[in-house]
Amino acid sequence: MSDLHAAVEAVLPGVRADLERLVRIPSVAFEGFDHSHVAASAEAVAELLRGAGMPDVRIVTGVGPTGKPGQPAVIGRKPAPPGAPTVLLYAHHDVQPAGDPANWEQDDPFEPVERDGRLFGRGCADDKAGIMAHVAALRAFGDDLPVGVTVFVEGEEEYGSDSLENIIAEHRDLLASDVIVIADSGNWDIGHPALTTSLRGLVNVYVEVKTLKQAVHSGMFGGPVPDALTALCRLLATLHDENGDVAIDGLVRGTAAPLDMPTERLRAEAGMLDGVEFIGTGRIVERIWTKPTATVLGVDAPGAREAANALQPSARAKVSVRLAPGDDDVSAFAAVKAHLEKNVPWGAQVSVTLDQGGNPCVIDARGPAYDAARAAFAEAWDGTEPVDMGVGGSIPFIATFQELFPNAAILVTGVEDPDARAHGPNESLHLEEFARVCHAEALLLQKVAQLKPSA
Repeated sequence: MSDLHAAVEAVLPGVRADLERLVRIPSVAFEGFDHSHVAASAEAVAELLRGAGMPDVRIVTGVGPTGKPGQPAVIGRKPAPPGAPTVLLYAHHDVQPAGDPANWEQDDPFEPVERDGRLFGRGCADDKAGIMAHVAALRAFGDDLPVGVTVFVEGEEEYGSDSLENIIAEHRDLLASDVIVIADSGNWDIGHPALTTSLRGLVNVYVEVKTLKQAVHSGMFGGPVPDALTALCRLLATLHDENGDVAIDGLVRGTAAPLDMPTERLRAEAGMLDGVEFIGTGRIVERIWTKPTATVLGVDAPGAREAANALQPSARAKVSVRLAPGDDDVSAFAAVKAHLEKNVPWGAQVSVTLDQGGNPCVIDARGPAYDAARAAFAEAWDGTEPVDMGVGGSIPFIATFQELFPNAAILVTGVEDPDARAHGPNESLHLEEFARVCHAEALLLQKVAQLKPSA
């Protein structure tokens, strides 16, 4: 154990430097961005895996449900020693758009900067540190890996993973494993590790309201004639009841583990302004882990500065509904659509179209692989036992892994902490916690080596 600890410590400076090199590649897979950066990021990941001793490294692509080609993913493999199990290590190399650079406390969101023990930059935490945690473990073992390892680094997770199912199906034999480690979540707090055992699902929809054939004068016609933007506002307001709970019938609501989050911690982590109240009812962890949400992500309508004095004939919004574990995206979309169609005011015409869906998941975290993970975490965090926690976000492809690899133990881990600010400005990685994550992953591989491969 002491030798492994020393080996991880020895590789950390190089791991940090390579993480910064990855962060400098603006690998945004969203439409409208330069996807040559995503290709460059895949090449960089492939080179890192080759340098970490993986003899079989390939860059692959798949197609989405509509036949559209996806972004490049990387698969690296090193076969298991005789009688040893195989571990699949997942991460993704694409990142969220950085947004307005003015909202960042650095000139360039893709130029990593260290401040107060944290490394700031888009992708530092989500999820290029996940990639480098895998690389750190591989480098620490060198030629003496005690298990077979397949590293799978996806290229469009932030954009919906449209081609992921096709990639998994096409390369299923390469990805088959006894244990799957998905490094795309986080820990309960700085200094307190966790296994993620539940995640919410997702249904994103576009809802469009129409009331007129064309825009008309707001003074000449305002009063008896409804405008679409006001009708849309009233419709969106029906998504919640007076307490702020989601008011859509037919969505699953569950209970969470006996763990709770102090309200002041959540208020600070979210950056809530003074006087702003929480919405919804129930324990905080239930509201963010096991109950549905409805969020208006954006509205297509004239901007306030350029708006004319006219009744708008149409208006559109994008609505995101997070689904509690136990729900499914098909029935949830039907429930959302039915609610919007039922509650549209004043006889306005409404259309609801699905943008993206994904199922929630629950992981039964019992068995030898989970015991090995908990022991590895406790050792890496100097005796602090990990907790099982839920996550309010969504990783829909975990359900795909559960379906295609039913005998594999799925461990959802990660590098994020409550102040990582993934998806927002000033995303950052706590460097001491990252070091612990690297130690924990190496320890996990060592402990999993003692398990028997599945049949």
